Amino acid sequence: MKGFGEKNQSNKKKIKYKLQVNTDALIIKAFELQAQGKKLEAAKYYEYLIKQGLKDYRIFSNYGMFLNEIGKPKKAEIELKKAISLNPKYANAHYNLAVLLIGQGNLKQAEIELRKTIKLKSDFTVAFYNLGFILKDMGRLKEAERFYQKALEIDPQLTDAYLSLSTMKASDKDQKWLNQLFSESLLKNKDNRELVNIFFARSNIYHREGKYENSAENLIRANNIKLKMYKSEANLLINKTKKLEISSDKYKNNNQEFKDYPMSIFIVGLPRCGSTLVESILSLNSKVKDLGEVNIFEESYREYKYSEKNVEISEIYWRQLKINDRTTTTTNKWLFNYQYTGIIAKAIPNAKIIHCYRNPLDNILSIYRAHFGTGNNFSSSLVDSAEVYCDQEEIMKKYKKEFKNQIYSLNYDELVTHPTEEIKSLILWLGWDWNDLYLSPHLNKRRVSTRSNIQVRSPINSKSLGGWKNYKEMLKPAMEIITQKDNYKNLKY
Repeated sequence: MKGFGEKNQSNKKKIKYKLQVNTDALIIKAFELQAQGKKLEAAKYYEYLIKQGLKDYRIFSNYGMFLNEIGKPKKAEIELKKAISLNPKYANAHYNLAVLLIGQGNLKQAEIELRKTIKLKSDFTVAFYNLGFILKDMGRLKEAERFYQKALEIDPQLTDAYLSLSTMKASDKDQKWLNQLFSESLLKNKDNRELVNIFFARSNIYHREGKYENSAENLIRANNIKLKMYKSEANLLINKTKKLEISSDKYKNNNQEFKDYPMSIFIVGLPRCGSTLVESILSLNSKVKDLGEVNIFEESYREYKYSEKNVEISEIYWRQLKINDRTTTTTNKWLFNYQYTGIIAKAIPNAKIIHCYRNPLDNILSIYRAHFGTGNNFSSSLVDSAEVYCDQEEIMKKYKKEFKNQIYSLNYDELVTHPTEEIKSLILWLGWDWNDLYLSPHLNKRRVSTRSNIQVRSPINSKSLGGWKNYKEMLKPAMEIITQKDNYKNLKY
């Protein structure tokens, strides 16, 4: 006969067993929901399990990834590091932390986490790909190429890797991936996003080989698919320009009230206008902080517009920059700030606006070839790209007359043809002391995440000028619009 204590112990074991079974079921349910793409529901389970004191590294890793995706990186980092502390050999946690760090711009630490991921799991395809991605941004191109190729060795169906390799001057040692890229079997069972990657990648290779008709054929196929996926927003952009022009005319000039502000440089224009090269030149100045492509001014303007107007746009903008030292000069390369040029000139003390532009057909071709990851949906239509180009040129023409002392016109074609003269002219306009280092922007070690991250690593050259002539037939729809403008009537097929 069992005593009371024995019976009590037996009951405790049963309860513990039931709790364990219940917990296991909840974990399985959470993982199932995440696999189904129901991340919000899965996150509720993760949060509950963590509150119950569960010490499962997978739960912390998945929950941390969710927090990062919903814009809570600080909390996400805590959960991910907790997962790593519970199991330092869990590759997924290191990978998820690397993704978070990439989003924060901390590429050096992200590289460390990705290398740990690969060491723990040698067939982690996307880790190899993302390591190549950040190394490319950091200018370590040979290393990047190696990791892209390794990703394809593991998964020959990874179309993102083909696209990335196609933008690089790959070595001739291992061209197996090229044969795979042009194989008909690669097109099988691919979704639209993957097909777009393949056709852009093939176009890039044909372009490099000088087979421009083949390149154009693949470009058209890629962009036609993109237009089905993402509707062009050209009309919205053009209407926005008009609305902001009216707002600019109504805005009162407040610059006179602030005299101790640092220089704020805004580089504006269309994508692929040479702006990355310009920012690389300017950021060689040790007193300059390059902000990259950040939409901070528009955010500041919106906050001001819907506020009680107690704080000026300039104060809101500087708060958004999170820079304590007001002697720091900044470069803001959100190109569509050309729409805000009138307001920027009136609202931001010591604002200097550099308008980058180039031959319209070279610019439109480069936009059409770029395959932007997000945004710029007009880029898949040659007609819409031409319309947006003309809209941008017209509004900047007006602002240059109104704010001629604050806007510098920088012709990319002249910059790459006569770099010494053009760069010296720009530096003089900014009022900076001359340094020969400005002539070597390819030596700049800064991170570059734009579509120009390969070209900007090479010395200044004029190779891309007149490239549109190789695509005359394809560019006819854009040509018909551009040549209606007086200053482009002499452009010929």
